[in-house]
Amino acid sequence: MGHVRIIGGEWRGRRLTFPEAPGLRPTPDRVRETLFNWLGQRLNGLTCLDLFAGSGALGFEAASRGAQRVLLVERNRRLAASLSSWAQTLAPERVAVLVRDALQCAAAWTEPVDLLFLDPPYRAGWLEKLTPHLDRLVKATGTIYAEAEIPLEQLGAWQVVKRGTAGQVHYHLLERTPQTELDDAQ
Repeated sequence: MGHVRIIGGEWRGRRLTFPEAPGLRPTPDRVRETLFNWLGQRLNGLTCLDLFAGSGALGFEAASRGAQRVLLVERNRRLAASLSSWAQTLAPERVAVLVRDALQCAAAWTEPVDLLFLDPPYRAGWLEKLTPHLDRLVKATGTIYAEAEIPLEQLGAWQVVKRGTAGQVHYHLLERTPQTELDDAQ
């Protein structure tokens, strides 16, 4: 069994266990700490979507810090069952789990969120495949957090505003380029 520790909010210090799975890379504590410093420590009222939930570290951290609604998408049934168990224990009214492929979920998504977490398996082209769906997934005033094996500059109309590196992980915070800037650039 693997584990992650919630580093802030109401569940600070809580250790969540999850089954091991090939390619699973939970976001390290130091990276999550940086991310939530960038976002602000409290996420009160925000809606969050994690398309590659895995261990649930990002989504449960967001819920611990006050996110109103967190949807964790995970196609691995063992991991999804673990996530569901933790959601029921910690916050069944705020955290939900969907057993589905990320791309299928993105293609069918209808309610934009405030914060999208993207930590897909590396070297599979997931970020490129999801880019056409980002404007539908995230509110124009929202934020995207993305991890990748390479540094990013943008994903479609979403520009990197903050970045960091931890080992071989490149992590990024992206915001939507205002439409007027897009029009001027064309």
